[in-house]
Amino acid sequence: MMRLACLAPLAVLALAACDQAQQPASAPPAATTPAAPATPAPAADPNILTAEGMGPVQIGMTTAEVTAAWGADANPDAVGGAEPEVCDEYHPANAPTGVRVMIEEGRLTRIAASRDATVKTDRGFGVGDTATAIKQAYGGAVIAQPHKYQDAPAEDLFAWSRGGSTNYVQDPNARGVRYEIGSDGKVMTVMAGGPSIQLVEGCS
Repeated sequence: MMRLACLAPLAVLALAACDQAQQPASAPPAATTPAAPATPAPAADPNILTAEGMGPVQIGMTTAEVTAAWGADANPDAVGGAEPEVCDEYHPANAPTGVRVMIEEGRLTRIAASRDATVKTDRGFGVGDTATAIKQAYGGAVIAQPHKYQDAPAEDLFAWSRGGSTNYVQDPNARGVRYEIGSDGKVMTVMAGGPSIQLVEGCS
């Protein structure tokens, strides 16, 4: 009996050892997959004019930033404004054909495309397109106002993306696009940017 009593604890220990041997080893920690790098935002299309800007040139940039992107005034001897240090409008040397910028107090406030410009807005309209097509595309989002110098069907069509109004807009954070329609019912000039798109004679 004494011998069996001594063997019993040994049997228990042996069974415990077997159980431990049969248990699968814990799996190693899963390797952490490195996070994929953030996809950079696509560059703005250099030929699409929006209320925020065009290609590398964005409303609110300083004169130096505009010059770095599109070059200096292609015709510095031309008069762009009565007080160029306050407001100046000109064609940068490397800007697309027919495109002008307006600089007020050292900041870009407007980009305009006219005459032989081939650029289009983000809605697909540019010089030569009809007012009818623009109104159909924008629907109630476009505000029509009489043209200051020409009789109807000449008019100004405003499409504000933010801060717009049927009254004169003064909020510097407002952004919009203005289509200047001629007496033939077609776009003469497209202007994009802040409240300065409302100016009808350059800087005034």
